[in-house]
Amino acid sequence: MKLIVTSLLAALLAVSAVSSFAAGEAAPAAHDAAAAPAKVAKPDLVKGGASFAAVCASCHGADGNSGTPVNPKLAQQHPEYLVKQLQEFKSGKRKNPIMQGFASALSDDDMKNIAYWVTANKAKAGFAKDKELVTLGERIYRGGVQDRQIAACAGCHSPSGAGIPSQYPRLSGQHADYTAVQLPAFRDGGRKNSQPMSQVAAKLSDREIRALADYIAGLR
Repeated sequence: MKLIVTSLLAALLAVSAVSSFAAGEAAPAAHDAAAAPAKVAKPDLVKGGASFAAVCASCHGADGNSGTPVNPKLAQQHPEYLVKQLQEFKSGKRKNPIMQGFASALSDDDMKNIAYWVTANKAKAGFAKDKELVTLGERIYRGGVQDRQIAACAGCHSPSGAGIPSQYPRLSGQHADYTAVQLPAFRDGGRKNSQPMSQVAAKLSDREIRALADYIAGLR
């Protein structure tokens, strides 16, 4: 009888040890799974190209280099900036009935796919037209206007107009006609999705805006 009891106790201890070990192994595994960051899906460039061709190309060009001066060039723009603009068109934070209609049909993944596809394309260089305006535009872009506390554009958009990814858009080579519409929109309250731009544009005259737009068009 003593031998039987001893055997039973040994068996119970063995089962208990195995159960404890299994539980000990399971806990860290569950913890690791909870701690692991969620994977961010990579943009699908094939889908992005197809969506761009179907939705965007007629206004912004087949490769994002718009041939219509009032429509912006999108090629080589920062993808994060484009996604932000599309989201704000969709929500109505940035007002444009045409763009809101297109953006409303896009999911977040669609926006990301389109943005990363078009920004992988090289932007075509633009050209300034008015020598007198270009001189004024360069002075404001690079040095601001100190006595009126207008900050230099280069401080945020870089001396070459390349911008800063995730923060400030690329301006280099952008159509002058497009820039000449956006700056007054910031100044006059028609575009409200960037407080820093509204503050800067509020201090610019019409002539200064035309000068900056012309200079930016030829900036490289």
